[in-house]
Amino acid sequence: MEQKGIQLLSVILILGLSALTEGAEAPAPCRCNVDPKTRANCGPPGITAEQCENAGCCFNSEVPGVPWCFAPLAKKYKKVCPAEVKLRENCGYPGISAAVCEARGCCFESKPPAVPWCYFPDLVEESKLCV
Repeated sequence: MEQKGIQLLSVILILGLSALTEGAEAPAPCRCNVDPKTRANCGPPGITAEQCENAGCCFNSEVPGVPWCFAPLAKKYKKVCPAEVKLRENCGYPGISAAVCEARGCCFESKPPAVPWCYFPDLVEESKLCV
């Protein structure tokens, strides 16, 4: 009787884990530029490219003897100063200097008048910028 309980729990665990990866977004191609020697396995033997990418992993079968389904590089973010004046969110105070503003990690532009000159940058995922 105890073995059936363990089997049932195992099935529930497998279904739960598969639900977590179902519909995961395939990583951007530049996040898959992983040195074959450092690839971290991301799927079972025999996994297809489609199954691998559906799990949010990278697939490349060109190099024998290394994982073909592997974890992508970590997401990297780049600070981008918004061009649209309406999107500026104040990061400083009236009269703040460019040096103090930039030391806070913020963007500085002293025009146009009547808008924040020191404002927070947007964080954009670098892979969204790659071609």
